[in-house]
Amino acid sequence: MTGLSERQTYRLRKKIKEEGVQSLVHGNRGRRSNNRVSDKRKERIARIIQEYYHDFKPPLATEKLKKDHHICFPSETVRKIMIEKGLWEVKRRKSVDYRSRRKRKDHYGEMIQFDGSYHDWFEKGEKCCLLAGIDDATGRMIHAEFVKNENLQDIFSFFNQYFLSFGKPLRVYLDKLNAYYNNLAEDREKHLTQFQRAMREMDVETISAHSPEAKGRVERLFKTLQDRLVKEMRLKGISDKGSGNKYLKEEFIPFFNDKYGNLPTKKGNFHRELNKEEKELLFQVLSEQKQRVVQNDFCIRHKNRFFQLSKEQPATVRKKEKVVIEERMDKTTWIRLRDKYLNFKEIKKGEQINFSENEIPWILPANTKTENKKVEITVN
Repeated sequence: MTGLSERQTYRLRKKIKEEGVQSLVHGNRGRRSNNRVSDKRKERIARIIQEYYHDFKPPLATEKLKKDHHICFPSETVRKIMIEKGLWEVKRRKSVDYRSRRKRKDHYGEMIQFDGSYHDWFEKGEKCCLLAGIDDATGRMIHAEFVKNENLQDIFSFFNQYFLSFGKPLRVYLDKLNAYYNNLAEDREKHLTQFQRAMREMDVETISAHSPEAKGRVERLFKTLQDRLVKEMRLKGISDKGSGNKYLKEEFIPFFNDKYGNLPTKKGNFHRELNKEEKELLFQVLSEQKQRVVQNDFCIRHKNRFFQLSKEQPATVRKKEKVVIEERMDKTTWIRLRDKYLNFKEIKKGEQINFSENEIPWILPANTKTENKKVEITVN
């Protein structure tokens, strides 16, 4: 019943008779361990952490002590030292509602979780947002990029690099930011956002999460990056987006994936490489597109800007015809009609445009009579 040998049982019975029940307590209880960390070493570790890693968590502080100072202790030992010296505060977990865990996808590239995070990434440096995509099956960070804002043009720029470097994933899992999801329209299939339209043209399914917990993998990624990435860049003196993006690509993402990446449950890469036609149309697809009407004077108005169509065009242009205006990632504007790009020039409001006599029938109705050689049209 006690799990002891007969000889040991007799020995303990004899000790109880001679010394009482207290004799059953192990003789080393209450004594300091022979393998304890000396007070001198504790003071040295605490001093290094206070000087260089005062806001590091115990696991990361342990790594830095081992890598940069050749001090090798378990993370739990470092944690106890930090608590003892007042460098780390024990945090109590809050009770949460029950949630069942969603199973990971089976294949690499089957679904990525994508999001953006505004944070003081460079501390006293440039303010910006970090866009990141993490693979659901492996937990590997596929691509990340520092951008100015989480706006449509920067999002399109992110996916342009992603598609060209890795191919198209099957699905993208993201939140209900207005750039990704139309929160106001009743019939959302008819009123797609620019992002949804672009992903549909690229044959990539978009899934909108109903809560932050639903896409917890990318949310936890940003918590890790806000701790580790910020401190790594501070130690390397990185304080701008350009240097940060270079460091992400060349050093941090490979390090992160080696440390935290997992193997998928099934072999295979579900990313689809872009064909020649898709690469040629990528700048067109990943652009903000709006439909506008050609006015009677063959001007087009868009965002309080005026575009005058030229006479020579690759396609026949009629008044009241609907055209598509593309605002691309490189800040250029294109006007498309039936898959043909039209010739135009931007004009200012109130600017007078002079047309020669042979251009009058193209601009004005056929029955219009003119006496002068020149006609002045003012854009109102």
